Amino acid sequence: MEQKQHDLVIIGAGPGGYVAAIRAAQLGLNVACVEREQDLGGTCLRIGCIPSKALLESSELFWRAKEDFAHHGIRFKELQFDLTTIMLRKEKTVRLLSKGVESLFRKNKISRYAGTGRIVEPGRVLVDTRDGPIDLKSRFILIATGSKPATLPHINLDGDRVATSTEALSYKEVPGHLVVIGAGAVGLELGSVWKRLGAKVTVLEVMDRILPEMDRDIARDAMKLLEKQGLEFQLQSQVTEVRVKGNQCMVECEGKEPTLCDRVLVAVGRLPCTDGLDFESLSIKTDKKGYISIDENYATSASGIYAIGDVVGGPMLAHKAQEEGIACVERLVTGYGHVDYQTIPNVVYTHPEIASVGKTEEDLKREGTDYRSGGFPFRANGRAQTLGQTEGKVKVLADAKSDRLLGVHILGARAGDLIAEAATAMNFAASSEDIARSCHAHPTLPEAVREAALAVGGRALHS
Repeated sequence: MEQKQHDLVIIGAGPGGYVAAIRAAQLGLNVACVEREQDLGGTCLRIGCIPSKALLESSELFWRAKEDFAHHGIRFKELQFDLTTIMLRKEKTVRLLSKGVESLFRKNKISRYAGTGRIVEPGRVLVDTRDGPIDLKSRFILIATGSKPATLPHINLDGDRVATSTEALSYKEVPGHLVVIGAGAVGLELGSVWKRLGAKVTVLEVMDRILPEMDRDIARDAMKLLEKQGLEFQLQSQVTEVRVKGNQCMVECEGKEPTLCDRVLVAVGRLPCTDGLDFESLSIKTDKKGYISIDENYATSASGIYAIGDVVGGPMLAHKAQEEGIACVERLVTGYGHVDYQTIPNVVYTHPEIASVGKTEEDLKREGTDYRSGGFPFRANGRAQTLGQTEGKVKVLADAKSDRLLGVHILGARAGDLIAEAATAMNFAASSEDIARSCHAHPTLPEAVREAALAVGGRALHS
């Protein structure tokens, strides 16, 4: 059996794993990364964030050309889309970025092992490759194996008619009627893609609202806008059974009439991916949901073994995993690494986009925090008017006494880009006045963020 020696072996080449590998190499460690998939980049790059955003962009351009471009004086005699070309563009984007990760591995002299990694004991990983097993010995092992789609106990996924986001990214044809179970980011994004391309889309959600992690006020407005686009929502719908007969599915909900559809997308969250990792023999502790328990240094209960990203719980976001990967290896080498979990932004890439960082109003009320709120509508923003995208608003929450920013929530054009200013400001413990007194270029969308900050003190200029 071939044997190799490294300072750090990382299992998983998703956003957390590959970024941790690069940072560790920059800090002088001899790094190896084990990945069972042929393409690097993990779920996010291969079957998650990147392909879904590619489909969202293509479908939005088609939808806007059909519904919106006439307002700009742009008309078409005949408008069509080619689903095959849309899918090829998505796949090309994924391949390009995956090759980019490979290039970064070569640049930073990171050893890549293609195969399934299994921790035999602390300091030792056995990799099953096509050419036989490789025995890796290392001072440190980092688990970054990510997550996988969850389902409901009474739903059998068949990978075709009843499936997850993975399959919904590659439908061969536009469904006549798509039922989405779950009104979180994944369900709303993919539901939007197929609605824009012509499907009837029904979203079933067990709660009394969509986007449960977002500010309720913002989520309510977002639902109204999505309904205007044609998405149908059935809230407080507990799915009890999904049956497949031929090319059709029957979705049954407690106390409601069953729904007949062509396809069912199950988007009810994600679970830690720990397949093949024998935690019991390694004495690695997990919680009741299967997430790996770690301390403030990302160390598991087994000596020399660490974990980051989706597999340890918290927000299941690629950028959160990246920050944890950087912090973990920096602590190993320098003794210090930090992640501010209060300033991790969250974005939903619907149209308009929805973005959030920090506390929601519900959080603050529950905690009994005295706060002030300022809001500003995009319809009063000059750049939004010229773009023809005036829906939504910016909402800024600040401490009533100190004026320190506590949360910023945006529903509107390019919200995912705008939230970066708020996240940076909060990272430096800025106040709403700090944003309000910063000069913003005109005409730009970020002016709406400034106006909302001004509104916290009751001095918005344009509303």
